[in-house]
Amino acid sequence: MIDVGTSSVRAAIVHADATVDHVQRRPLPPSVPLPGLVEFDPAAMAAAAVEAARAALDGGGPVDAVGVTAQRASAVVWDGRSGAPLGPGLGWQDLRTAGRCLELQAQGLRLSPSESATKFAWLLDRLDPAARTDAKVGTVDSWLAWTLTGGRLHVTDPSNAAVTGLFERDGRGWKPDTAERLGINLGALPGVVDSSGYLGEASALPGTPPLCGLVGDQQASLIGQGCTRPGLAKATFGTGAMLDVCTGSERPSFAARGPAGCFPIVAWRQAGTLTWGVEAIMLTAGSALDWLVEDLGILGSAGDSEAAAAACEDTGGVVMVPALLGFGTPQWDFGARGAVLGVTRGTGKPQLVRAVLEGVAHSGADLLEAAERDAGVDVARLRVDGGMSANAVFLQALADACGRPVEVSPQLEATTLGAGFLAGLAVGTWADTDAVAATWSPRLVLEPSDRPAGRDRWRDATDKARRWYPELSALDF
Repeated sequence: MIDVGTSSVRAAIVHADATVDHVQRRPLPPSVPLPGLVEFDPAAMAAAAVEAARAALDGGGPVDAVGVTAQRASAVVWDGRSGAPLGPGLGWQDLRTAGRCLELQAQGLRLSPSESATKFAWLLDRLDPAARTDAKVGTVDSWLAWTLTGGRLHVTDPSNAAVTGLFERDGRGWKPDTAERLGINLGALPGVVDSSGYLGEASALPGTPPLCGLVGDQQASLIGQGCTRPGLAKATFGTGAMLDVCTGSERPSFAARGPAGCFPIVAWRQAGTLTWGVEAIMLTAGSALDWLVEDLGILGSAGDSEAAAAACEDTGGVVMVPALLGFGTPQWDFGARGAVLGVTRGTGKPQLVRAVLEGVAHSGADLLEAAERDAGVDVARLRVDGGMSANAVFLQALADACGRPVEVSPQLEATTLGAGFLAGLAVGTWADTDAVAATWSPRLVLEPSDRPAGRDRWRDATDKARRWYPELSALDF
């Protein structure tokens, strides 16, 4: 399976017993030429993915099928004849089109700079008119499918298409009017295929195994943690955090953002049938630990945070609100900023580090409560993966804040496993999604302790962090 993240590319072999081995990783950090601009080299990304996949196959191949999962909403434009990129890739975090989005919003067209649509338009607008004729546009999964099949496939799946801003809300296809408004030729967009099913031969890989799975990274994590039934939920704690709840065959009732600040998502499509979900978003999670390492210099690495926080029993009343980039779900306040409250002369490194971990945990509980409201379900247990799921102090704080058990994925990053499940479903490795759900076996389960969760104090602290920059708080995409 091939897994293209924001800062690295991974490939691995997924077995029928849901184990993963022969993992290959290639670093691919994005470029940040100016604040708010996030770019990557599409050719280097494709080369890294093929190299990692070949290395995994050398160690554990051959395989019955290949699946691809990738960062969502990032944009690539390339020449449909030569396959050469026609500009940099624009990362999903790139904000260069925020002004354009505000202009379009004033004209009645609501798009976000984190969606692909205005990124595609920005890249196309900078091409010579002759080059636009044969240009293809796509998200990272499309670019990888094109690369792996030698240019024979230009496709995406609904989980990726639905976060471009160009896809119909009911999941039935592209929006011609929106594409035309942005100057995007419908012929440049990929065809929309099932997330699980035979797509074509991956001729760039030894043995030309069939490409049988395409899915967005968060949706891959959802199915990778066995959340294939309504009411099952997972949270991925990386640089930021995403919490996703499976809601089944019915689309969530709200059109765009729900009353509690969550978004409807297509989880995957199999045999033409859509499975839906609800997603809650935290803008700052692991990056709050990076702040302690890179900016304050009080930790040698993010991994040191567990031992540092374990050196004290509690924060001594310190609360850290990790709104370093503003608030996502449930508040959606881009003008909010991080806050550290309750500091005394007795506050030391252990208390501050623990306060950061507990702040991310409380934010995770906010995501869960919001997702339950918008999805109309009760989540009995929360499954988690991502880099922070290796931190025992954080996990216990999360269980305490959520007030329910936290089940830890056996895979630190379940995205690779999810891509494997979808590809395996297409070739019969697993009979159906119930068989996928049955593979779930958590590495660890954390029960809530009897310590006070401190949710009321947390809510008071978040209120103080809001609207720090009112002009940014007024923005709403």
